[in-house]
Amino acid sequence: MNLKPKVTLLNGITIIVGGIIGSGIFISPKGVTEYTGSVGLSLAVWLGCGLFSMVGAHCFNELGTIIVKSGADYAYIREAFGPFLGFLRLWVECIVVKPGINAVIAMTFALYVLTPMYPDCDIPPGSQELLAAGCIGQYTSNSLTSTPSENQLMRSENLVKI
Repeated sequence: MNLKPKVTLLNGITIIVGGIIGSGIFISPKGVTEYTGSVGLSLAVWLGCGLFSMVGAHCFNELGTIIVKSGADYAYIREAFGPFLGFLRLWVECIVVKPGINAVIAMTFALYVLTPMYPDCDIPPGSQELLAAGCIGQYTSNSLTSTPSENQLMRSENLVKI
């Protein structure tokens, strides 16, 4: 059975842009502004974080040109520290980091959806978690059943981010 490629150039660009921008952009502005107390200082913090991220990106760029193997973090850690630590890094990423990130994104989405529905009172207990779990379930189902609809969903998410 041969699988036909269903990811176009536009979808590839969408995947890259989604990875670069990330969904944390929706989570942190309120906290940064609260703790800094001013818009100017808040923008300075964002600029500093952007520069810090750019330095990290340049480090990955350097590693990618020196260690020409597929696998990104896994390949770099395996090359530097051996196969056990490379495997451990990959395992932690798959079992702990990615599910945790997805849970935070889903909970934030649920909070932003439910807050306007309850302007004068607290969100009912469990409703944020229920909506977040439903979103994760729908996203997973969509990913497993249809590549074109998943690509369309990613494009829509990136339009919201931009």
